[in-house]
Amino acid sequence: MDRSRRGKVVIRQSELILLVLALSTFWSAYGQSMITDPNEVTALKAIRRRLEDPVGYLRNWEKEKDPCVSWSFVHCVQNETDGYQHVNELRLMNLSLSGTLAPELGQLTQMEILNFMWNSISGSIPKEISNITALRLLLLSGNQISGPLPEELGYLPNITKFQLDLNAISGPIPKSFAKLPKVVHFHMNNNSISGQIPPELSALPLQHFLLDNNNLSGYLPPELAQMPSLKILQLDNNNFEGSVIPASYSNMSKLLKLSLRNCNLQGTVPDLSTIPDLLYLDLSRNQLTGNIPSNKLSDNITTIILSGNMLNGSIPSNFSALPSLQKLSLNNNRLSGFVPTTIWENMTFSPDAKLRLNLQRNLLSDISGILDPPPNVDIMLYGNPVCGNANEHQIIRFCKSKHEDEEYGSLNNSIPSCSAQQPCNKDFEHVPALTDDCFCAAPFGVGLRLRSPSISDFPPHRSEFEQWITKNVNLDYYQLFIHSVAWEIGPRLGMFLKFYPPRTNDSGINDFGKFNNSEIVRIANKFALFNLTGTDIFGPYDLLNFTAMGYNSVLFPPVGVGEGGSRISRATLVGIILGSLCAAAVILTAIAFVLLKMCRRFHVSKDQPSPKFPMRIEGVKAFGFKELEAAASSFSSTTEIGQGGYGKVYKGILAEGTIVAIKRAHQGSLQGEKEFYTEIELLSRLHHRNLVSLVGYCNEGGEQMLVYEFMPNGSLHDLLSARYRVPLSLGTRLYIALGAARGIVYLHTEADPPIIHRDIKANNILLDSKFTAKVSDFGISRLAPLPDAETSGHVSTFVKGTPGYLDPEYFFTHKLTEKSDVYSLGIVFLELLTGMRPISHGRNIVREVNAACQSGRMSSVIDRSIGPYSLECVKKFVDLALRCSLDEQKDRPTMLEVVRELENITYMLPAFDNNNTAPDLDVSISGMSSSSPTSAYSRHTTTNTMTMDFQGTELELVSGVIPSIRPR
Repeated sequence: MDRSRRGKVVIRQSELILLVLALSTFWSAYGQSMITDPNEVTALKAIRRRLEDPVGYLRNWEKEKDPCVSWSFVHCVQNETDGYQHVNELRLMNLSLSGTLAPELGQLTQMEILNFMWNSISGSIPKEISNITALRLLLLSGNQISGPLPEELGYLPNITKFQLDLNAISGPIPKSFAKLPKVVHFHMNNNSISGQIPPELSALPLQHFLLDNNNLSGYLPPELAQMPSLKILQLDNNNFEGSVIPASYSNMSKLLKLSLRNCNLQGTVPDLSTIPDLLYLDLSRNQLTGNIPSNKLSDNITTIILSGNMLNGSIPSNFSALPSLQKLSLNNNRLSGFVPTTIWENMTFSPDAKLRLNLQRNLLSDISGILDPPPNVDIMLYGNPVCGNANEHQIIRFCKSKHEDEEYGSLNNSIPSCSAQQPCNKDFEHVPALTDDCFCAAPFGVGLRLRSPSISDFPPHRSEFEQWITKNVNLDYYQLFIHSVAWEIGPRLGMFLKFYPPRTNDSGINDFGKFNNSEIVRIANKFALFNLTGTDIFGPYDLLNFTAMGYNSVLFPPVGVGEGGSRISRATLVGIILGSLCAAAVILTAIAFVLLKMCRRFHVSKDQPSPKFPMRIEGVKAFGFKELEAAASSFSSTTEIGQGGYGKVYKGILAEGTIVAIKRAHQGSLQGEKEFYTEIELLSRLHHRNLVSLVGYCNEGGEQMLVYEFMPNGSLHDLLSARYRVPLSLGTRLYIALGAARGIVYLHTEADPPIIHRDIKANNILLDSKFTAKVSDFGISRLAPLPDAETSGHVSTFVKGTPGYLDPEYFFTHKLTEKSDVYSLGIVFLELLTGMRPISHGRNIVREVNAACQSGRMSSVIDRSIGPYSLECVKKFVDLALRCSLDEQKDRPTMLEVVRELENITYMLPAFDNNNTAPDLDVSISGMSSSSPTSAYSRHTTTNTMTMDFQGTELELVSGVIPSIRPR
């Protein structure tokens, strides 16, 4: 062929390629231009610009793609009037998003559900949301939203649920909310909402009024009794100073739960015997006086908590013959007379049912009859005069100091072994309920939290709960398995559920042990649209997450139309396909090229160990990757309980049933291999009740994981944080301080060789089920110098530590000594005393406390939730904390001196505060496995390593900076 002909062929080939590309572009544009309403396309693009998407879940929200056709998490419906599809739901739940809510949301006027739950969205709620007249569910829980509630939200004609809890919303409840005609749920707990509850809200058709853990003040409106449908009134941890509980509340005929804990209420306990179906009553930690009403409460009641008041008189007989009672707490009052012995007489207990009677710290002096309860009944009498004659009354076992909720509410959840059968494939597992044939199936996981249950003990209600769930989801009983249950602060009940496909294919929803896609969508929508109905005892629920396992492509689709969306026309579909085929060819070629390059570089397999250094450590188990992957449910988000610069922490259940915390390093971890090996080497030879125990490690297939004993009550930071603030007595705080100090003194004086921790802080002091403090995180610890070393008792090293806790002398001189740990612990002591962060809004905790003490205002900085305390003990504790926090190391006490002083202060505590075994909490933290991202372990912490230049010297700091949380 001559050159001219070859040139024409080349030209024609080029023209053909251009023609194909042009046609594909035209058809793609044609096909996509007529789907989503153009105004809503513009709004969605504006919404996307306001969002940060670090994980890349919104990667297909591209400008040239049609939202209703191609954008994940956008659910649309067809409008027959204008021919467009309109956004019906934005389901952007638990996607690690940050940024702000765009005012353009108000342009999605036909949207019924707006769901941004469990992200890190900040800023305020746009008033333009009031333009979404079709909106039914506003779901913004678990973000960082601040500012007031817009007045305009009170004009939403169809809203039924405000789910705005766990944010930083401030300001009063707008009076315009009294005009909402259809609202049923006010879920606004754990914010900073302030001011008076508007009495005008009494006309609302509310069923759930949850505003606990806010800053509400004023009085309790008697008018709330006029709410025609109110079932739950939960206002714990607000400050209705001097207010009484209105007598009209006894007229709430549909009320199931009344919880007014720690509200600074006065007056007497109202007679609530006229409420026919009351299940749960909590009036604890107020200033209520007088006698307990003698009329009998509802036969259905499960929980009565009146502890921490100033009630007097005798314990009335009306507590007898309550067949459903699980918990009666009357501790910390002034009750006198006889210990009752008939409360349980007419009760029938199932094997897993319990009755807890907490009568500790009253003035009970005698026993009416013989105190011989059945095994299901637990009685606590510690701190009563009757225990002075414990031998005579044969009640020694009842007179021991005991935390009320120790080992309470746990679930026996053993899984039958199928080891004799063939193992299941990836993403499959044996269906627990089918022990006869050990059928392999792919489960679908759902993380739930009962936000206001009307029970105190779950096991007796397990069967009822399973029936409720399976009936709502329309599955057989064996298809549900409650994988884990754990009580959380609130009290709330977190759980992780697994759903399994049926054994046979008769229903058409089982494809070789898997649900089909439509069935997954159906089950997910049941929870995401809050369509579970039919029971009141479990209360409203939070949807925490879905663990898709083998169904990720269904819940995170690259392309999808929401349920109910209309069918796309043939011309549109042809255009989309033609355009997509050309683009796909180019993309696939590029992907193949990239993958080929990557395969040449990386050959690491999860199944093959590749440790950089040989690991032979006695007494510490070496786990395989698959073993820990199974323990942590494939490292799903439902088992995640914390994270930092090093990686994430998961709660896991080992094969033998041991509950552990698994710290898994992510690729490119800022902490690094050195810290990994340091922590294993140190913890393998450190054994003390106040040091966290290392169970094992994994160093396989490029993975670095540390396995620790599980600490049910999380870190000291969690306990002191405003979002989960609970009252902690001075005795409890001293008990925690003394435990931490004893752990550190062991490191300094008894470890061989001695160790300097170098990163003591509230986040690294963990608390077990009895609130025993245990020091953790030894990744940057150093061996202390020997007494005869030439270093004069210090180690010269780069500076590592956490800002706010860092020893200033070490910071400037790079000389690390045991006194550096003393300084850091002194800061922790100040946190315990004040509830303040070490550094917040430019204020330093040491300067603040020093200034208050020097001006005679020490009491102004003491944490309000500490309750009544001994002034002399607090002064000594403050003095010790400040001496530990002195700038120069030589002026600080040794850790051994710190322990001795804490012991002396503890011995000085008056009787009312000398309960050092655990805080006086009325929530159960025990249980199996937490499924909640906001469990006691869950800190949402980001721990970064910063390297900066300071006067020409490299300085490394492990920051551990926590997002600031408002003080209550």
